[in-house]
Amino acid sequence: MNCRLRLRIAPNAKRSEVAGPHGDAIKLKIAAPALDGKANEALLEFLAEKLGVTRRSIALISGEKSRDKVVSIEGMAETDARKRLN
Repeated sequence: MNCRLRLRIAPNAKRSEVAGPHGDAIKLKIAAPALDGKANEALLEFLAEKLGVTRRSIALISGEKSRDKVVSIEGMAETDARKRLN
């Protein structure tokens, strides 16, 4: 069971947190700068912590250089992931 989540990212925030819905995506604030992939790595680590899964279970599918991203989460249903992020 894998799921994909659409995310809208705001890098350079004071702290990493879930900001709420953004259309059909989830908006996240990430404390790392959007420089050399630091925000992407911080995003994946933040998601792993919030969702209670290993970092290896989460992969960035699209949006490497965009604020709009799609991630894949291994071993979790989309409804469970959304519930844990809210």
